[in-house]
Amino acid sequence: MSIQVGFIGLGAIGEPMAATLRRAGFPLTICGHRNRAPLERLQAQGANVVANPAAVAAASAIVVTCLPNTPQVEAVCLGPEGIVHGAAPGTIVIDCSTIAPTESQRIAEALRQHNIEMLDAPISGGPERAATGELAIMVGGHANTFEYARPVLEALGARVTHVGPHGMGEVVKLTNNTILGSLMIAIAEAFTLAVKAGADAATARDVIMNSAGANFLLDRWIKDRMLVDNYDPGFATSLMKKDLGAALESASNLGVPMMMTALAYQLYALSEGEGYAREDYCAVSKIYQDAANITIATGQTRHSTGDTETAS
Repeated sequence: MSIQVGFIGLGAIGEPMAATLRRAGFPLTICGHRNRAPLERLQAQGANVVANPAAVAAASAIVVTCLPNTPQVEAVCLGPEGIVHGAAPGTIVIDCSTIAPTESQRIAEALRQHNIEMLDAPISGGPERAATGELAIMVGGHANTFEYARPVLEALGARVTHVGPHGMGEVVKLTNNTILGSLMIAIAEAFTLAVKAGADAATARDVIMNSAGANFLLDRWIKDRMLVDNYDPGFATSLMKKDLGAALESASNLGVPMMMTALAYQLYALSEGEGYAREDYCAVSKIYQDAANITIATGQTRHSTGDTETAS
């Protein structure tokens, strides 16, 4: 591929995304990260390492960002060492972060003042699909900018959809995560009940996957996490809480009631307060498991002595 691509934000999803672009043949430029290990792994795959976002932009026609929240996106794009200080006119920023739509629109307008175009292109699918280039990507921005950036987007995602003008990618992503956040809580409640009553969680999952309750989280997410007592982050609890907060902020501005989402936000806040902020968001189930004195993965009841017995 001849398009020079930069990548900023080498976290749990950003690193496999950057590696996917490199495997697809894009010349790749990256910059410093608080954790040097992803930087060094990508450098070993042929990525060019530079000092800061401005230097990434200077070497790139398209810069992909994947960052935790609005302050980081703003700093990378507009800060003292930001993209605006290195990008040539016509550079495109593809922001794959999930932030409030109004904030994305504001940053896009600020970049446009420097003749830099931006697409808000939040992603869904987790690290596994990031590593295989099978993410779902919902893109907001000008149609002609989207078409130019399409080769990069399609290298990252199996389902890439232009959903409208600036901010609409974020709107659709927040819609997606509002559903996922509440669905994970429903799964946590239901499986805690099932196991406390004596059912085997894996068997229940197999049955439900052939019933009307089948869904993506049961199919592709919890079987390798909650059902085996593994809470390594695919998507951190703190990030789910952040996304639900952004959805609630947007809802408040638009006068849309979101009672279920408000409760879900509080449960993820509780999960974060219990020390699960950096664990996968299915760790919200631990609130239910602890309250019911049960472990979903093993079907065992915990006692204060440390002894266990099979639930019945």
